[in-house]
Order: sequence, then C-alpha cells, then structure tokens
Amino acid sequence: MMLSILLMVLDHRFHQTETLRSVLGTLTYPIQLLAELPAHVGSWAMESFQGRSRLQEENHELRRENLKLKAELQQLASLQAENERLRDLLGSAYKVGNRVLVAELSAMDLDPFRQQVVIDKGSASGVFPGQAVLDAHAVMGQVTHVTPLRATVLLITDAHHALPVQVLRNGLRTIAVGTGRIDQLELPYLPNNADIRKGDLLVTSGLGGKFPPGYPVARISSVEPVPGKPFARVTATPLARLDRTREVLLVWEIKPPEVEEAPPAKPAPPVASPTVEQVAP
Repeated sequence: MMLSILLMVLDHRFHQTETLRSVLGTLTYPIQLLAELPAHVGSWAMESFQGRSRLQEENHELRRENLKLKAELQQLASLQAENERLRDLLGSAYKVGNRVLVAELSAMDLDPFRQQVVIDKGSASGVFPGQAVLDAHAVMGQVTHVTPLRATVLLITDAHHALPVQVLRNGLRTIAVGTGRIDQLELPYLPNNADIRKGDLLVTSGLGGKFPPGYPVARISSVEPVPGKPFARVTATPLARLDRTREVLLVWEIKPPEVEEAPPAKPAPPVASPTVEQVAP
C-alpha cells in the first residue's frame, strides 16, 4: 500500500513513471488484442450475416422490380404497336373519306375450309350484312352474319368469295376470286391477250354494290398465258395483312345528297294584244 501511494505521488508530482507506463503498455498490447478478439470476431460475424441478409433482400427486391419493369416494358411495346396500328387506321379512314367504325378482331374461324374472322361490333353499332371491311392498307372482306354484339367477316381470300375489281393503270375490269390461301387471289376471267402486267394494282370497281369503288385490293404477282385456252392464269397478292391485322375498319359509303328538283314553273298568264280602240289616240 505504501509503495502504491509512493508511486502515485511520484507520477503525479514528478512524472517519473511515464517511461515505465509506455513500456508496460507496449508489452500488454498483444494481451489486450487477444482479450478483445472474441468481441471483434462476434461483431464482424454479426455484421457480415446482417449485411449478407440485407444484400439478399435487396437482390430479391431488385429482381422483382426488374421483372415488373420488364412486364411494363412489354405492355408499353404492345401499346405502342397498337397506337401505331390505330394511327394507320385513322390515316386510312382519312384517305377513305367515308363514314367508318373501328372494330377489333375477337376470334378466328376454326373451319379450315372457310377463311373468316369475328369482330367485336354488331348490329347494335350499325353493322349490316354485306358491309365492306378494310384494314389500314386494303380491302379485307365483307360482313356475312351479324348479331347484336358481333359480326362475322368473310375474307377476300376465301374460296367462296368473289370481288369485282379493275386495274388501276388502264381501268380493265374483272373479278378477283379467293383461292383458300391467305396470300393469293386468282383472276380467272382474263383472256390471254388482256392488257395486264405483273405489279399492276387492283382496286374495287364498285360494280355489284357491295364495295365502294377505288379501294386497293391486291397487286398482280404473276401473268401466265395458257396456250390452247381462252383465259390466262393470273394471280395476285392481297395488300391487306389478313394474317396479322388486329383492328379493322367498317365502311359506310357516303352517297352525295340528292338534289331536289325544282317544281315546274307556272305558265305566265297570256298578255292580251291591244285592240284598235286602245291603240287609237
């Protein structure tokens, strides 16, 4: 006890033990590290475990957000494509100049011998049998059956469909018949010497009263004269995207207003010729 008191007095008054304290602190430093090592290891392990769990949670959250953003991006691409199709339809409607109604395909006919589709507009929207149906590029077909909410459209490539057309270059009129193939029409009634060439554009002629005149239909893909037969073998490729279109245009032809005839003019009353007494002074 006396030695301890003496050392404290010497250290406080004369600072004689600074060197001894430094030496002892240096010698005991490894012992302090060894004593603190379990606490440091436990703290490091806890932080590592918590950090790993936090990183895993953040990773899972980022994956969920990435998946959600990818789904939204796909929807955005779909909406963008639909927007472009609707713009094409509106542009086509502007070019058509008639009353139109946009409809969407709701089903495909499962009959392999019939090429027809079902749209989501019916008689409640004013759709009627025989109405012309277009996409953003050309004629698709015509309505054959109508219910209040839906309608069936027979495509121009159906084997039972025939469409009066004319060659835009020279006005040559003929009939385009469906072949049952989605990418081909036939023109079976053109003689071998007909003025028709590969690449000619076919438009509706307006004959028959089903389709308004002037709508594009197809482009001639081949012309093969058949020796010994009266008609050539002529095929055409439809311009409408029959296998990819989702939205269609239903067309009402706008007829010019009838001018009312003016009622016949009433005959003017006869003017009496002057008599001799009236003329005489």
